[in-house]
Amino acid sequence: MTATEVRTYYRFFGARHSILQLGNLVDFEVEGEGSSFLPRLRSLSHMGFPWLYDKNKLLMWHNFIKKFEPHLKDAEELESFYYDLLLTAAKRWDKQNPKRIVCESYISLLDYEGRLYPEENCFICEQRIEDDIALMQAFRPAHPSCIYSPSMPTKKVLDFFESKKTVFLEDYEVEYLYEVVMKGL
Repeated sequence: MTATEVRTYYRFFGARHSILQLGNLVDFEVEGEGSSFLPRLRSLSHMGFPWLYDKNKLLMWHNFIKKFEPHLKDAEELESFYYDLLLTAAKRWDKQNPKRIVCESYISLLDYEGRLYPEENCFICEQRIEDDIALMQAFRPAHPSCIYSPSMPTKKVLDFFESKKTVFLEDYEVEYLYEVVMKGL
């Protein structure tokens, strides 16, 4: 993925080319753009981040990045929002709890795509949600009894939807939101 498009290139994978891994930021040149075969990557250079040597943070990054492949599967041209979202997240990854970054990035993505549901009505039964709220995939609100899920205080979730920040949420609440995100974009 570049800032403006999702492209497919040919490159021999092997021990010498270990920088071509999921989620790595690389600079490259393209060779054979007009040929009938896939264009090739040349002059690869890896632009690393300090957290790459922390295996827990790296694993969480890979899990987060893997959610984008099915989401952007059929896209060829993109707006720079997606690239900027991932780059900003990567720059903050070692300074902040990665689960909080994932949740904040995800809600920004939902808002950008117009898929954020900051409603107080259940997505299943369409009745008003009072004190406790549960979230389905894509942060769709529901009654905990409608989806048989743990819940959070409704006010905290709606404040999160408005501010798009996890600073006022407890770690166990962020963990709950993170599990919802990991169900898919």
